[in-house]
Amino acid sequence: MDVKNILIIEDDEDIAAIERDYLELAGFSINIVKDGKAGLEEGKSGRYDLILLDVMLPSMDGFSICRELRTKVDIPILMVTAKREDIDKIRGLGLGADDYIEKPFSPSVLVARVRSHLAQCERLKGQSEIRSEICIKDVMLNTETHRCYVKGKEIPLKNKEYELLLFLMTNADRVFSKEDLYERIWGLDAMGDNATVAVHINRLREKMEADPSHPEYIQTVWGAGYRFGI
Repeated sequence: MDVKNILIIEDDEDIAAIERDYLELAGFSINIVKDGKAGLEEGKSGRYDLILLDVMLPSMDGFSICRELRTKVDIPILMVTAKREDIDKIRGLGLGADDYIEKPFSPSVLVARVRSHLAQCERLKGQSEIRSEICIKDVMLNTETHRCYVKGKEIPLKNKEYELLLFLMTNADRVFSKEDLYERIWGLDAMGDNATVAVHINRLREKMEADPSHPEYIQTVWGAGYRFGI
């Protein structure tokens, strides 16, 4: 079995050492970077299977690192933080983090969470390699023909509606802000504003949902953004 490589971006030497020691005992290969900007560059190298990312770092904070990493790599990012406010968790998850681990943490829980996310990532990769369809609940997307079916009935979608739905379904149950969705679907240099996202979400709901005012599929997470429910 291939050894999984994990990057730890953490400036607290004691915490980084604990994370390294327990993960190495569990059979993982570990690299530690203490600086935010250096950690970002290392994270973008493509050499890692998972990243443990501290929120408070020298030169660049974990939220900014997470946002940039998500445009370059598709691996689990677990944020490690002493903050307990829900808004910080929502912000991190909205920027693309897969999970949160709060300090102080149990080393055994840390190892279990890392293993769980790596296993989930492997399952998703395996599914994407053998399937040309994404099916969640009663919604099916054919990624070859760009067609959408809800409860077996084809739903005609415009190009951006399809791209938005595909992105949400590919990242099901993860929350994305309007700003993040706009950047990912329309591009950083696109002209417009975040109301564009809300308009497309509403159009998708009108086409897909039995009751658009109480959506089952594309759900609103108040104060944070949208997610495709599972």
